[in-house]
Amino acid sequence: MKVDNKFQIWIIASRPKTLPAAVVPVMVGSALAINQGKFFPIYSIIALICSLLIQIGTNFTNDLFDYLKGADTEKRKGPLRVLSAGLISVQEMRKAIILLFVLTFILGLFLVYVTDWKILAIGIFSIIAGLAYTAGPFPLAYHGLGDLFVFIFFGIVGTMGTYYLHHLEFTTISLLVSLPVGALITNILIVNNYRDIEEDKQTGKNTLAVILGRKFSQFEFIFFLTLSFLIPMILYLNFNFSETILLPYLTFPLVFILIKMIYSYQGEQLNKTLEISAKFSALFGLLFSAGMIL
Repeated sequence: MKVDNKFQIWIIASRPKTLPAAVVPVMVGSALAINQGKFFPIYSIIALICSLLIQIGTNFTNDLFDYLKGADTEKRKGPLRVLSAGLISVQEMRKAIILLFVLTFILGLFLVYVTDWKILAIGIFSIIAGLAYTAGPFPLAYHGLGDLFVFIFFGIVGTMGTYYLHHLEFTTISLLVSLPVGALITNILIVNNYRDIEEDKQTGKNTLAVILGRKFSQFEFIFFLTLSFLIPMILYLNFNFSETILLPYLTFPLVFILIKMIYSYQGEQLNKTLEISAKFSALFGLLFSAGMIL
């Protein structure tokens, strides 16, 4: 693939199709804050910018260290990686990673100023986790911990952290609301790793899919779909939410399509499953948010 425009190359490197993973937690956490009667728009806007910067910084870090570790080979079935394609140098990528995470930290200081030290802790741990996903002496993605990382940081931490900005408390409801967010974002990673099992085995990248196999990945994918659809009903039956909290059930027909794809698609075909999983996460999150606000 020939790309001459440097800006376009950096856009490719940021992996735009993965960015709903940064938007949905902030959107859902903000919607819950509105539902519970207290919301400061500027807090959520800054949180969204920080979340996007962390996501892009994590993507850049993955690109860099997968390249350095030899995990991106010519047999790669996924989207273009700019380092392995020779479009960006290692030095350029290192500088971009530092810039993104420093900018995240600086912006996050405002949120710390208007709240408390807990937001500082969340921000620091999120940055460290973003780096540790593929970097450092114990890269999480190479030791079967990638799924857990995504579920915790893009689900629980991102959603509950956003809610905390407005209400300065962690609640049972904010934890419950975070679970579908983490589950459906983790499903994006599950499809990615399911697609790359053979290549990851050869390069020593021990994802959960490599360690536990294809059948486990299929089960995990369905489990997270099921969890996502259970939560709105639990909120409706036990936490005095109105019928609008059930709006995400409008996405239910897509579940059968996704399950069929995870069982019947292989190789590059799964790129389509990956794309639909990302869109499904965003659509579910949007309807979930709308249900809480309405």
